[in-house]
Formats: sequence, C-alpha cells, structure tokens
Amino acid sequence: MTEKKLIVLRTNSKRDTDFALTKRIYAMLEKEGFPVCVCPTEREGALPPEMETNELSEVAEQARLIVSLGGDGTILRAARAVMHMPVPILGVNLGHKGFLAELSPEDTELILKAARGGFLPVSRMMLDVSLVRNGETVYADSALNETVVCGTAATIGITAYGDGSKIIDYKGDGIILATPTGSTAYSLSAGGSLVEPTAENILVTPICAHDISARPFVLAPDRLVTVRADGRGKRPIWLSVDGGELIPFGAEDELRVSKSKNYAVTAHVSNKSFYDIAYEKLGERI
Repeated sequence: MTEKKLIVLRTNSKRDTDFALTKRIYAMLEKEGFPVCVCPTEREGALPPEMETNELSEVAEQARLIVSLGGDGTILRAARAVMHMPVPILGVNLGHKGFLAELSPEDTELILKAARGGFLPVSRMMLDVSLVRNGETVYADSALNETVVCGTAATIGITAYGDGSKIIDYKGDGIILATPTGSTAYSLSAGGSLVEPTAENILVTPICAHDISARPFVLAPDRLVTVRADGRGKRPIWLSVDGGELIPFGAEDELRVSKSKNYAVTAHVSNKSFYDIAYEKLGERI
C-alpha cells in the first residue's frame, strides 16, 4: 500500500483574511518537501495560481493529515466530510473559544511536527441521527458534537426514551443529544457535564427545562435514544445537527439517535491534556 503523504489545508476564507495564514503554512510545508493541497470551505478570495487547490472530497483518500484553519465549525464540517475515511484533523484556531482546535496561528512548528507524523491520533465517537415521519426516514446525518431539537421562542413538550424506556418528560426550550466531544459545546452551556473526548457516551441535556426534576443524563453508548416533541401546533419545532441547517420537526415525528460506526480522528500534537485545555478555554467560567 502506498504511503499517504498529502497534507490538506482546509481553510475558512471568512476566518483567514486574504488567505494570509494559509499561504504561510503552504510555503512552509512545501519548503520541507511535503505535497500540499488547499481545500477552501468557499471559493472566495484569491489564491496564487501556483498553489494546488481542490475539493476536500476529491483528495481525502490521498491525505495523511488535514490542517483545519478556522473555528470549531470548520473542523466539524471537515470531520463529517471525511468520516467514512477518517483522516486525522489538526485544528488551528482562528475563531473564538476553538475547543476542538488546540493550536494557535503562532504554532507553526507544531504543524510541521504533525506533518512529519509527530502526533497522537484521537478517535472521537460520532452519533447517527435520523428523523422518522410516518414510519419513513425523511432525514439522516451524523454528528460529531450534537443534535438539537428546539422550539421557536416558546416552550415545547419533550419526551426522551432510552431503548424504549422513558428517560425524561418535561416542557422547555428543547433537548440536546451530544457526544463527549460535544460536551464542551452547547451541552455545557445548558448545564451538561464535561466528558473526556475519548469516552463513549450519549449525553442527554434538557434546554431550559420548566421542571426541576429534568436533569442531564450520561448514557451508555449502545443505547437507542428516541425523542418526541410537542409544540401543540403553536410555533415551529426544528432539528439541527452540529449547528447546521434547520430541519422541520413535525408533531408526529420521532428523532432516533445512536452511536455511529464512524469516528472522527483529531491529531493531538501539543503537550496539553484535556484538563489543561478545559481550564484554559473554560476555567474562569466553569
């Protein structure tokens, strides 16, 4: 089998203005003899014609490493794009918290270290998500962070089941079903627990529950979690996966969530532990 050598720069043009950082990292890697390809999230801005560009889906099979330049959203989209052939993803934070992206733009030497293979691959559990309507699946996707069911400026009734047994039943703003990776995102803001990203659990977190008995749950990974939502026809209810498009969630619809057979792989290259990163990103606010 031919060794994969291609380094892919997945760059977010809205974060990397004029592709300044992309150009710098591209030149550094090329100087060291690595084959490099740029895969912009959007075809905006001007890249020099001598820089090879392509769609991520077309080069992922040849890639040994994806360097994601942007925020956590850029990493999430890249992970979902390559989940059937998980390529290690190294995140360089150009966003806000950037919990998934452990490097800053100044850490160019660590990027070079990772390109040489000096990183620890971290497998992260994903969730398979399906929306069932009248017995048929009308929407299916996979999540690295979470899937959310929420109302529109009004409380909705939420009932969640684990393998057919009722877990919680309450009125509130919605519900989050998260992975351990997603435990540091929306789930944390809604009162959920921090969970190490290498763990395998399904996190069930109510959003603004109007019921003091509705508490977060951390479930075993082999559970099939189903959710029903009732807005009494007042206002729309929506489903969202990893902060993506809003999918209409009908009164008779059922959300089904289970552990995916696919995994996302991130490249851990610094000497910071999960606890170090948690304290650095969130410490003053936990």
